[in-house]
Amino acid sequence: MDIDTKRRALVGAILGGVATGSALSPVRSYLRRFAPLSGSAWRSATDRPQGTVESPHGPATLRYDDHGVPNVSAADERALYFAVGYAQARDRLFQLDLQRRLMRGQLSAVVGDAAFESDEFHVKMDFAGAAEATWRHLRGTDTAPVVRAFADGVNAYVENEPLPLEFGLLSYEPAAWTPADTLLMEKQISWELTGSFRTLRRATVAEKLGAEAARELYPVRLDHDAPIVREGGDAGTAARESPPDRAVGSGLVEWLTDFESDPGVGSNSWVVSGEHTASGNPIVANDPHLSLMAPPVWYEMNLRAGDAGVRGVTFPGVPFVVIGENDAGAWGFTNTGADVIDFYRYETDGDRYRYRGEWREFDVDTRTVAVADGEDREVTVRKTVHGPYLEREGEQVGVAWTGHTATETTLAVHRYATSEGVEDVMAATRHFDLPTQNLVYADRDGETLFYVTGRIPVRTVDGERVRGDRIFDGSAGEAEWRGFEPFGVSSWEGFVPFEEKPHVRNPAYLATANQRVTDDPYLSEAYASPYRGRRIYELLDERANSDRPVTPAFVEEMQADALDGRARDFVPELVRAADGADGLRSTVETLSGWDYRMNRDSRAALLFAHWFDAFREKALGAAFERADLGEAYHPRDWVVAHLDGRRWFGDRNRRAAMVRALRSAVTTVEEAGYETYGDYNDTAAITHPFDQSFLNYPAVPTDGSSQTVNNYRVESAVGSSWRMVCPVGGESVAILPGGNSGDYFSEHYRDQLRAWADVEYKPMTRELRGEETVAFEEARR
Repeated sequence: MDIDTKRRALVGAILGGVATGSALSPVRSYLRRFAPLSGSAWRSATDRPQGTVESPHGPATLRYDDHGVPNVSAADERALYFAVGYAQARDRLFQLDLQRRLMRGQLSAVVGDAAFESDEFHVKMDFAGAAEATWRHLRGTDTAPVVRAFADGVNAYVENEPLPLEFGLLSYEPAAWTPADTLLMEKQISWELTGSFRTLRRATVAEKLGAEAARELYPVRLDHDAPIVREGGDAGTAARESPPDRAVGSGLVEWLTDFESDPGVGSNSWVVSGEHTASGNPIVANDPHLSLMAPPVWYEMNLRAGDAGVRGVTFPGVPFVVIGENDAGAWGFTNTGADVIDFYRYETDGDRYRYRGEWREFDVDTRTVAVADGEDREVTVRKTVHGPYLEREGEQVGVAWTGHTATETTLAVHRYATSEGVEDVMAATRHFDLPTQNLVYADRDGETLFYVTGRIPVRTVDGERVRGDRIFDGSAGEAEWRGFEPFGVSSWEGFVPFEEKPHVRNPAYLATANQRVTDDPYLSEAYASPYRGRRIYELLDERANSDRPVTPAFVEEMQADALDGRARDFVPELVRAADGADGLRSTVETLSGWDYRMNRDSRAALLFAHWFDAFREKALGAAFERADLGEAYHPRDWVVAHLDGRRWFGDRNRRAAMVRALRSAVTTVEEAGYETYGDYNDTAAITHPFDQSFLNYPAVPTDGSSQTVNNYRVESAVGSSWRMVCPVGGESVAILPGGNSGDYFSEHYRDQLRAWADVEYKPMTRELRGEETVAFEEARR
């Protein structure tokens, strides 16, 4: 494989965001060396036995069950996590290294100059420096030894076993894994869930379309009646909305937008107390919606150290189970959408910026970015007292992000594994300072819990608390967070106290789907449209008010629910508008008899999916085109659904735009040759970073849309990245969208895909199981 072809194979990964698992640009060249089962690149792929992993801390038993899940046990926790590192390297080493390279700004070294813009952004944001600060902060804790042991386990695999085939294809070897790399994965996950330049886009829209349009497209509060906390709980303190400020320049904003979280990222979770269940014990359900890829973003593990066992999923590179259950209880997370990033403009004078009445030198560092088959390039990293200072096309902006300080989330996740009840979980959650999440939990004592995690900044201007939805005056120290120390250790002084964050102890049932947490507009800056949250509460309310208890089977049916709230709200109006329109009779009849479910065998679902996209374009297209605004500036679907007036529809009214969009959708469907929704909505969008047919997952039709509980967004390969149903004290089940192994030759590379597409499950037992035991060679440090 020549170097130019290697470079093209990963260019799509850079531009599409391989860290978030986005679908990648096609690489279609047929290469003899790349042909399956032939060529030198394939010599590294071998079958590997399972058995005992020796370490300086003692032995661990590593067995794989019949779904490719590593079952690891050890007497010593360090020996356990040494073996976990070994197993993760065995199953996902290329994924670990690619994520690390992206976050460190080292992709150009294997891809070439086409990756430089990605490397430039990640180097200037200095995520690696934040990870190093976090490791310095954690080195003296009881978690540090197991993080070190995990890194040693990864390296033991690299030193003793053949590398995955991707390294052969790209002709390089990974550097040693370090504890800071594990904490860098924490930063990566947090950036994916909280890194947003929405404030900058809002300012751009206000400048180009006016402040009123910006308020309409990016409202502080979506007007609906389905917040997470519907009654009770501590809602915090409200803050006033900030007026839109002068934009920083669309060139800078559009560059930054390439490196933020996917707007489709979201999740569902709910907890039901024993009061409403058939068993009398609580049930926890969780299906996080993240970017889907081959192999999946999650990695499943079943672990036991001594008497303490935990099972669930983690992100490759992270030792500890993030979502799952232990012997005492179960827990899951969804994204809160809290605003944890601020932007500043400064008065500058060359290498200085003005801050609180004095001129200060920028903290400046020059970094070298290695470039494969090209000249190395220099990147100038500038920082202010608030954090990184980003520059592009003559425009500049300062950034403060809670992830740029030392964080303790790794402590929290480690302690969840050995927690023995709700008090332990609440104590651990105090350390969960990034990202901001909605935690749901239930335990064997019947306790249920909802808590918002993470540091949520408190901003004040002239003594009044404000939202963070504007660009602040950094020179005046406006709205800065007290106690925040970028690339150091921060206090909680300038953040919402733990006790004041929204929480509910022992709710009868509570559901989260990234919708507004409470009526407090301060907490959430980018929360989701309420369709999923509204539907989950509708199903739970109906069950709770009946004489039928909630069962695990009912919860599984909920996770499979494909009713789209947009369709239920929109289609009756659309049918009335299109009734009698020339050439649309059969289409109107199809939509009139529809149950609003995005099922694979439905033609109405196919028409609606393409109609909604066309309606969005009819509503926003002309105004956005005149203002030179792209799709990145599109508002949430709830906002699109409620747009009206001449600003968006011109002389033609909303109903006329709906009919025109329907004609456009019919044309699109006919030209594509689609008959039913499953012809369009399939798993072909879930690809490997190399986007080769034999590495990609096959096309399996499935149900769901971006706004259904059964969540799948085919256009960007975002959806339910893990489904889990945990009846406390009962038999838990789960499924991955693909397989647990990243080894193409493994039978577990894609063995769960069809079950995932059909919303079926496999057991999630905490019994330690394995098909066979064969001793490994002693792992060398």
